[in-house]
Amino acid sequence: MTAVAPLALPTLPAAFQQSNVDYLAILPLLIVFGTALIGVLVEAFASRERRHAIQVTLSVVGLLAAAASIIVAAKHQGLTMGLTDGSTNRQLFALAIDGPALFMQGTILLMGVLGVLTMAERFGGVGPDAFTPSGASTPGSAVETAAARAGALTSEVFPLTMFAIFGMMLFPTTNDLIGMFVALEVLSLPLYILSGLARRRRLLSQEASLKYFLLGAFSSAFFLFGTALLYGYAGSVYFGDLSKAIAAGPLAMNGLLLPGAFLVFVGLLFKVGAVPFHAWTPDVYQGAPTPVTGFMAACTKAAAFGAILRLAYVGLDTGRWEWTNALVLVALLTMVVGAVLSVTQTDMKRLLAYSSIAHAGFILVGVLAFDRKAVGAVLFYLVAYGFSTIAAFAIVSLVRQNGAEATHLSQWAGLGKRYPVVAAAFAFLMLAFAGIPLTSGFVSKFGVFSAAVGTGGATGTVLAVVGVLCSAITVFVYARVIVLMFFSDAPDDGVEVVTPSVSTTFSIAIGTLITLALGVLPSALLDLADRASQFVR
Repeated sequence: MTAVAPLALPTLPAAFQQSNVDYLAILPLLIVFGTALIGVLVEAFASRERRHAIQVTLSVVGLLAAAASIIVAAKHQGLTMGLTDGSTNRQLFALAIDGPALFMQGTILLMGVLGVLTMAERFGGVGPDAFTPSGASTPGSAVETAAARAGALTSEVFPLTMFAIFGMMLFPTTNDLIGMFVALEVLSLPLYILSGLARRRRLLSQEASLKYFLLGAFSSAFFLFGTALLYGYAGSVYFGDLSKAIAAGPLAMNGLLLPGAFLVFVGLLFKVGAVPFHAWTPDVYQGAPTPVTGFMAACTKAAAFGAILRLAYVGLDTGRWEWTNALVLVALLTMVVGAVLSVTQTDMKRLLAYSSIAHAGFILVGVLAFDRKAVGAVLFYLVAYGFSTIAAFAIVSLVRQNGAEATHLSQWAGLGKRYPVVAAAFAFLMLAFAGIPLTSGFVSKFGVFSAAVGTGGATGTVLAVVGVLCSAITVFVYARVIVLMFFSDAPDDGVEVVTPSVSTTFSIAIGTLITLALGVLPSALLDLADRASQFVR
């Protein structure tokens, strides 16, 4: 029996070397993190009456400043926050500032602005309408009632959101597995809290938060266990070292490579709601405050797919023949389960949750094409889906009955006859989710499916065909909602669309207009996404 020679494990340089940090390259990250810290200080020192206005203004200004600073960061692309080992020429850098990273950072920042504006909706109250004035109190208790009477507000949701956005921006930028795990936790922990702060249906919200936390903890454990296995395989957690080790490693070490790659992908696929790691999605989407649901559905999905792209195209690219089949199966299950189960839903937020699952499957089709054009198509899809989703959930938050959100489908009957403008905007967003021409959804699906057919071979063609069939199934779901709004009699049960503030109106208008613009004139963003699709190594 022939013994297998062990891999030569890389070692850190013996002499101390100073880490190289290009602060202009990470300027957007620094601005967002600084804004979050200032928000914490505002909570401590600002008066209750001024706190809401200060937090909203600070968050929006910080996000816009960070988005503008991406222009500066784009001139400093490359690897940063690390060092180069002079003896082995190994690139030990924690962050990769390249086209995909900057594109995803800009996308998350702009969608974050709309998310913050929808969270800021007060409907005439003293604090954000969607959030309880006392998150730590028992639902319906005297403590909660006293907090509401005293005019308490939950303005800490804004610095929490900023910390989540910081983690989301860091997630697709990391160049090693440990950094990716840290980013995963930074973006997840604030979302666990935000999910449990709904003003109404408190028990449902707290249940959603607990489920999200427990399942998220399991997924993080899977990710960390996979990281340990991949470190045992390559002797390094940096993506460059991992890729080289896979290219040169003996087959006998695949006992570490394949389980490690699978477990790391489990942690990432959980965040996008891919089947079979999707069980949390409908419950959390339904129980969380609706503006938080829209924010999560758009920004978390964008950040997680950015991380999946970097891992698949930079870290595990040389061994993709070993793990691709598993992701193909996940993509097929995600599309089919998301599309079929969306047909059976009677709650609007759960319907959009299963729609989100189906869209995750469609995006995975583009990821598995393994081509630069496919990367551009995925980036475009994330932008188009994100803005449409934030606008859709913002509209859902406006439909009320007796002060509470009316999310059951039967409550939406005849809405188009009484509130034609709002219903028309929502119907247009449904058409975009279905992939109807002249909407961003059509261009998005055409991009990922054509990339799969063009470069994915027979497997890509099968994925594209299944994607088209599942899209046809979802057309029925969205058409049913449109028919319900415009061609059904309105029940006499007091359902109304409340008048939103300027911030929510702006979010809905921008999301809808971007959905239209990317369907009619998509070439500018397609070209930008294509030019931003090259990873630095």
